[in-house]
Amino acid sequence: MGGCAGSRRRLSDSEGEETVPEPRLPLLDRQSAHWKNAVGFWLLGLCNNFSYVVMLSAAHDILSHERTSGNQSHVDPSPTPIPDNSSSRFDCNSVSTAPPGSCQWDLCCWKLCPGCLFSFRGDQPMCYFLLLTSPEPQDPGGEEEAESAARQPLIGTEAPESKPGSSSSLSFQERWTVFKGLLWYIVPLVVVYFAEYFINQGLFELLFFRNTSLSHAQQYRWYQMLYQAGVFASRSSLRCCQIRFTWALALLQCLNLVFLLADVWFGFLPSIYLVFLIVLYEGLLGGAAYVNTFHNIALETSDEHREFAMAATCISDTLGISLSGLLALPLHDFLCQLS
Repeated sequence: MGGCAGSRRRLSDSEGEETVPEPRLPLLDRQSAHWKNAVGFWLLGLCNNFSYVVMLSAAHDILSHERTSGNQSHVDPSPTPIPDNSSSRFDCNSVSTAPPGSCQWDLCCWKLCPGCLFSFRGDQPMCYFLLLTSPEPQDPGGEEEAESAARQPLIGTEAPESKPGSSSSLSFQERWTVFKGLLWYIVPLVVVYFAEYFINQGLFELLFFRNTSLSHAQQYRWYQMLYQAGVFASRSSLRCCQIRFTWALALLQCLNLVFLLADVWFGFLPSIYLVFLIVLYEGLLGGAAYVNTFHNIALETSDEHREFAMAATCISDTLGISLSGLLALPLHDFLCQLS
């Protein structure tokens, strides 16, 4: 009897050992992986946006180079602004800095080719393969299950049941249902990007102050730098401040657009430093709208819908930027014809 009981205990112990899950990584290793991933994604984002931001910031200089003669540098080190179009109070380039059609084809191909090559930098693969770590297998129970239950459904109860797996397994009906639920976030992000790029690529060149020591090109570069500084700060502030209603950010950005457009038309702001503050604020709104939109979608979509939802929302910035460029081009031509 005792032997049978002992053997049963040993069998029970051995069965228990077989069901014990594999031990997780030590705490120190998990912290190291967390910081490696954080640094890796930060560097990937920096490399991804670097060439784009440089080209936007240099747009005025690239277009100004067309009107210089000989080998003279297109970046004038002199602080004295030299108007190009004396018949206009805006000192306009011949074409707008707006993204669609902002320069002639031959100028674009020649001037922007080195910048485009920046997009294929060799440090991106290094960050991906050397810094990023593969995710651990997730336990379906415990904290993960509680967090999933606490999520608010983004697409409501009308979505059909989906099989677990990647977004490639979603049917057209499921994708359409998810997309309709995403419009609550896509539309305000499109509006934010439309307003801020209408300002940046349509109005920055026209917000020209002659009562300052900064040349026209220097003013344009300061506008772009302050805008990017605001975007960087607000995109990095998610742990400090989270915004649920991104519609409010879209409304505030539209007010910025109306205010700066009115100043271009009437010229009531007495100092460029007031525009500097508004542009910094514009960048803060734009970055906050972007990061909070994707954060809210990540929280409110189910696992099987999240990948598709993130990818579908990426059309927002492209659509907003394209629409702003299409409207900024004729506005630029109209305002530059004014005396």
